[in-house]
Amino acid sequence: MNSSAVFTGEEAVELAVVERSGFVESRHVGSAVVLGPDGAVVRSLGAPERPVFPRSTMKPFQAVAVMGAGVALEGTSAVLATASHAGTPAHVSVVRTILAQGGLTEDALGCPADWPGDSASRDELVRAGEGPRPIYMNCSGKHAAMLVACRTNGWPTESYLDPQHPLQHHIRDTVERFTGEKVAVTGVDGCGAPVFALPLTALARGIQRIATASDGSPFQLFRNAALLKNAVLANGWALDGPGRANTVVIDELHVFAKLGAEGVMVMAAPDGTTVALKMLDGSLRAASVVGLSLLADAGAIDRAAVEAVLPELDLAVLGGGQPVGAIRAAY
Repeated sequence: MNSSAVFTGEEAVELAVVERSGFVESRHVGSAVVLGPDGAVVRSLGAPERPVFPRSTMKPFQAVAVMGAGVALEGTSAVLATASHAGTPAHVSVVRTILAQGGLTEDALGCPADWPGDSASRDELVRAGEGPRPIYMNCSGKHAAMLVACRTNGWPTESYLDPQHPLQHHIRDTVERFTGEKVAVTGVDGCGAPVFALPLTALARGIQRIATASDGSPFQLFRNAALLKNAVLANGWALDGPGRANTVVIDELHVFAKLGAEGVMVMAAPDGTTVALKMLDGSLRAASVVGLSLLADAGAIDRAAVEAVLPELDLAVLGGGQPVGAIRAAY
């Protein structure tokens, strides 16, 4: 892909600021797009037609692809297949349950060894004299589900992360069917799985199709998407972790939310209004507040309800241990 196809600082717009003591200390620029319930673009900021790596916002497509490959995933198992989880014992237990469906152990996981993102869980491992392992990595649920798909279809498990593997071809096809866009370029995600560059508009379109899917659809693809969406909304803790941003948004506002590394966020309101955004500097600290603000601007969620959850999203700027400012949307 030509580097000119990637959006630049000149095309980006200011999406958020960090304010300290009434002084704007930092600014976050990027691109964002809002789709109305009918799928039409109702707001465009920056250059959302430029491709970005969706990072972990691609996980919903990967999970639906795994289901389409014959893997039965329900409830928390479906959520862990699309999660960027905190590595708590509850998360790890579900990952082991998924692996067991294919007669597999954590030794088969191809994601890197890592510590849990949850500090209490990490501290407990340190006290027990344990170290980082692949199963604690935030993408381990996705990897477990991919491995089970390989076992289900008789595909090799050792090479499941190869872009030419049958599973990855199937995932790519699923991504393109949901987004309506041909993949611009294939890269390697932080967990080792292929990641496909897409315009934010296409990413938003695909997420909207998952978030609005009906379990009464005549098409199995969309019934699987509805199963995933319903499982996420019923088990917000499993997607992220207690007190963490996506979980708070799901549980408090009933918004389908999924973060991705390097400043990517997707959110879909109950009425289908969908946001996809990318912070050009790769920071996620303002992504939730910007996504929620855009949904509120579109009338998809109640602004007062958004204001009520902001204190739970770690947006306060501290001075001497006391709040002296905040991270806020500023587009």
